[in-house]
Amino acid sequence: MPVPLLATVRGQPTAVETLRRALRTGRVHHAYLFDGRDGVGKERAAFGLAQALVCERREAGGADACGACSACGRAVPRAGERRPSHPDVVVIERGLYDPASIGRRTPETQEISIDQVRALVLARAAFPPYEGRAKVFLIRRAEQLSTSAANALLKTLEEPGARTHFVLLSSSAESLLATTRSRTQRIRFGALPERLVVELLVERGIAPADAARIAPLSAGSIGAALALCDPEQTQRRDEFLSRATAALAARDVGPALELAEEAKRGDKESLVACLEALSSALASEARETAAAPDRRADVAVARHALAMQAIRNIEEFNAATQLAVEAMLLKMRRV
Repeated sequence: MPVPLLATVRGQPTAVETLRRALRTGRVHHAYLFDGRDGVGKERAAFGLAQALVCERREAGGADACGACSACGRAVPRAGERRPSHPDVVVIERGLYDPASIGRRTPETQEISIDQVRALVLARAAFPPYEGRAKVFLIRRAEQLSTSAANALLKTLEEPGARTHFVLLSSSAESLLATTRSRTQRIRFGALPERLVVELLVERGIAPADAARIAPLSAGSIGAALALCDPEQTQRRDEFLSRATAALAARDVGPALELAEEAKRGDKESLVACLEALSSALASEARETAAAPDRRADVAVARHALAMQAIRNIEEFNAATQLAVEAMLLKMRRV
């Protein structure tokens, strides 16, 4: 029997119940902000809400999509695809569309452009749903909206057309314009429990022993955990940890500056994964040395805080990766 997508969201009982209650009472907000790190269920919940809203068989007062009708099937992207085929579930994401299809000459390399917002949102938002039940705009990584795109959305976010809903997904909600945040209902998605990360990894074919080793390094994200299972990513992470440790112990700042210089050459997601692994290693060191008579535990705690701050600077404030890593390592050396 088909299972509604919203019912498959795990580890987020408060967020899911908030959405189910809104569906049951018919008081689904016109604009949500799903706030939480990547890989904790935000996107699954967003498509689950969209599925319930467009479902052809969901009864009044019911919270669950049937999961079996044509609308339910088309509201969710198929395996390997980034957007669904349902005309009333529209995904907004940087670089998702061919430039010409949204009125651009060049690809979107840095931000979600105002061209995409104009072509896919503003041109459609005033019209009723194409198939009759609801229209849902889902914005992935909403923090990547350009300032002009975000400002262009404001009026529509505040006063959308009938049966029109927005779901903004963000791992750094504080970096959104305050005017954007004020027009949405914020739903927080927390880190997944470590035991659940282990379960999800095992379900995906990871050996239990490997899952138990990787889960503590994932910071509660199944996405990060799966990345850590990748041999290439694992090698990159281990090399970063080794070089960071050596840089902190070196007599001069040369190794730290070299590691920071190399940080700008890779992609941001991989660097964040390396920094998260470093923060997890420091947290483990703090726990293991808590009873030691020297300062090792205090040093590990202070360095863990600096690693977490570097992650926030990169993810929330779009700091230059080289400068973020350089500042982190130099401060860690002074602890």
